[in-house]
Amino acid sequence: MKRKLGHSTVAIHGAPARQGDWSPVIPPVYQSSTFTNPVGSGEEVMYSRYGNNPNQVALAAKYALLEGSEAAIFVSSGMGATALAHLAVLRPGDHLLSSGWIYGGTRRLFDEEFTRLGIEVTYVNPDQPRQWRRSVRKSTRAIFVETPTNPVMRVIDLTPMAQIARDGGLALLVDGTFASPINFRPLEHGADIVITSATKYLNGHSDVIAGAVAGSTSIIEEVTRLMMLWGQSIDPHAAWLVERGMRTLDVRMQRHNENGMAVARWAESRDQIVRVHYPGLPSHPDYAYATSVLDGFSGMVGLELKGGARAAEKFLKKLKLITHAPSLAGVESLISEPRFTSHRRMTEEQRIRQGIPDGFVRLSCGLENAEDIIADLEQALS
Repeated sequence: MKRKLGHSTVAIHGAPARQGDWSPVIPPVYQSSTFTNPVGSGEEVMYSRYGNNPNQVALAAKYALLEGSEAAIFVSSGMGATALAHLAVLRPGDHLLSSGWIYGGTRRLFDEEFTRLGIEVTYVNPDQPRQWRRSVRKSTRAIFVETPTNPVMRVIDLTPMAQIARDGGLALLVDGTFASPINFRPLEHGADIVITSATKYLNGHSDVIAGAVAGSTSIIEEVTRLMMLWGQSIDPHAAWLVERGMRTLDVRMQRHNENGMAVARWAESRDQIVRVHYPGLPSHPDYAYATSVLDGFSGMVGLELKGGARAAEKFLKKLKLITHAPSLAGVESLISEPRFTSHRRMTEEQRIRQGIPDGFVRLSCGLENAEDIIADLEQALS
């Protein structure tokens, strides 16, 4: 029986093979749009828009191993990955069943573009499992879930959705960006397709925009076909940067997990913070389930400040080490207000229903020393 390699080994080497003499230890960037083609050959044309540049191929193979999928593909953004993954399984007239706890940009894609394409979308609260089955129609073709959720870090039990998908021959798509394949692998829990914003933990250095889809060979072939037509291939240098970042994914996630936990525990002791959203805390509504399925709780922490929007503004202006910027999961700590970024298109009432009141800030704990992150938060609260 072939021995299974550890996550860190896979993230560095992929499927290890002995290198020839004088081979570069680090693969070069194949910064070429096209490649020479044999005359009279009917073989596949190598062209970077087709996703078969050596940098693109090597990166996808390594990521597929991390997720435990048959195949994977990288595209030019996380939103591109979300769009293509869904369009690979949906057609005009189909119905999509989606979690109501999702990234604001994904909701806009569903509401503004999918409806324009003739795809109907119904939103379900994940904490009401019976509602999932009641919402299935004859035209339902897919279910979409984000876990852990952005930005309140709810960890959703995929079991009910996976069973419904199996019973009805539906595709279960899961966005696992906030966990990374180090902390959670959706395919092990019944998902058919995994979507991730590779901009975040996979790359981890806040210097590239990319997305990825992992799943069966047939699904990835369809995503590839759509990518070639819609023109969303990842640039070879961007692919190289993501692979460079993935080499340290496992060790980075260990530090993100440690820092997230340290900051969350500290925040619970502060009177100026009325609620902390972190699945590694016993106070989190999904703590019991999260501890059973996650290998770590990440560096993402949601904080609700006493005093609402005004308190958040004063707090953010006093931060020195932590940078006020959108995005997340880089080596540096970042903080943002979802009401102005990820969920800005929602009304205040809609945000409150999702657990995102004014005064909510989303903290992405980087790789700094935990005591320094906490000291910056402390002085900003004082």
